[in-house]
Amino acid sequence: MTTVRAAFSADQLAEVRRLQGLYPDKRGALLPVLHLAQDMFGYVSLDVEEYVAGLFGLSPAHVHEVVTFYTLYFQRPRGRHVVAICHNLSCHLAGSPRILAHVKDRLGVDVGETTDDGRVTLQSVECLCACEHAPMMQVDDRYEFDLTPEKVDRILQGLA
Repeated sequence: MTTVRAAFSADQLAEVRRLQGLYPDKRGALLPVLHLAQDMFGYVSLDVEEYVAGLFGLSPAHVHEVVTFYTLYFQRPRGRHVVAICHNLSCHLAGSPRILAHVKDRLGVDVGETTDDGRVTLQSVECLCACEHAPMMQVDDRYEFDLTPEKVDRILQGLA
């Protein structure tokens, strides 16, 4: 068995216990605790998954399944900015494959990768819930609609 290096502070552990107490089954707090872990450690490594699993009495495999299911959790260090391009049906039909190819070319990375300067991590996600404005993407906490390659260039140039 590997030695887990991840550990929360006493205050963070108190927050974990508080969150677990909000639910009839403490497992209901798994998602917010994973967010806490990601905020603390920068991303959710296998060590972090194992540590969080221990806090819930779950198997590391169960926590890993949760982490890999959601696009909100990162398993490697992420860039200062996260660019997520929707690939669901509406966005796909409205041109998201062309937008994704443009962004990959512009940034020089593939989906799931981060630029060499650590500036941008690129994702392709299932749905961003604005089909009427397809294609679209999320850049950090804001949504960008009705994308064209020119509009994407302006958005990417604005990222510091």
